[in-house]
Amino acid sequence: MFLNITLIFIGFAGLIWGGDRFVVGASSLARAFGISPLLIGLTVVAFGTSAPEIFSSAVAALNQQPELAIGNTLGSNLFNIGVVLGLTTLFVPLKTPSILIKQELPFLLFITTLTGALFVDLYFGPFDAMCLCLIILLASFKIFRQKKDTNIIGATPNFNLRNVFFAFGYILLGVTLLVVGAKILVSSATSIAEYFGVSDVIVGLTIIAWGTSLPELATSISCILKRKYDIALGNVVGSNLLNILAVLPFPGILSPSMIESTVFYRDYMSMFFVTLLLTGFCYYGVYANKKVGRLAGATFLLTYLGWFVLVLHEL
Repeated sequence: MFLNITLIFIGFAGLIWGGDRFVVGASSLARAFGISPLLIGLTVVAFGTSAPEIFSSAVAALNQQPELAIGNTLGSNLFNIGVVLGLTTLFVPLKTPSILIKQELPFLLFITTLTGALFVDLYFGPFDAMCLCLIILLASFKIFRQKKDTNIIGATPNFNLRNVFFAFGYILLGVTLLVVGAKILVSSATSIAEYFGVSDVIVGLTIIAWGTSLPELATSISCILKRKYDIALGNVVGSNLLNILAVLPFPGILSPSMIESTVFYRDYMSMFFVTLLLTGFCYYGVYANKKVGRLAGATFLLTYLGWFVLVLHEL
């Protein structure tokens, strides 16, 4: 048991460090070929913070453990709003950026609602996964066209053979750490679940979700320390979008399966509720010219704790 717990921490370390190394390498490579910092942030960095969820869910799906992968997605989104954003707004009220109200938040609410429509028959398969994949492709194309129209896709190339060589090395190291870390994490978490007689979905909702959400938590803390408060809100919204669109398709494609009714009625509905709360507080903040503050933070935290009590009740 002690060995498995130790391996879980090693797996988390591999995922987090691997994601960081991948971002460093890919960002260096992008700059060498003249890709703008904005596009790097929208793609490479966004992928890096969600890489732990992506790789751990992919490994779980390949191991025919779709419940763990689905639980990871739902649990991570709940944790990001309930704990990461809850704690952030308790300490530092956040002003909602106007672009978040116009684009990202409505899109997140739409995607979350669509996920419920895909889950409602208690089956998640290839068709459901392909719906999400199609949406992320269309959204990526739209972002690319918007940035291209404003002439901020390109930047001056800074090609250097030595830097490119090291960039590829970091990318290879990052991907290797992500794959190995994901395999160690999933294997160890599964062993602990079997030892305690806990279902895969509970492990995904809690242990895996907490660990893979560490980059989002670290980013939010960094934003507070650097007084870049608006980024903390965008980080959570962007991460939740990627969790649904880039992480959730893996179990649907690699291991289609039925979904437990509690996953829909307890876990998905809780995720939908906190997303609705986040949208409501942000829209009210803009309308009333107020920040998303301590009341919102306390509400997010209490909602997460209420959901967690329901999960504990099943154990």
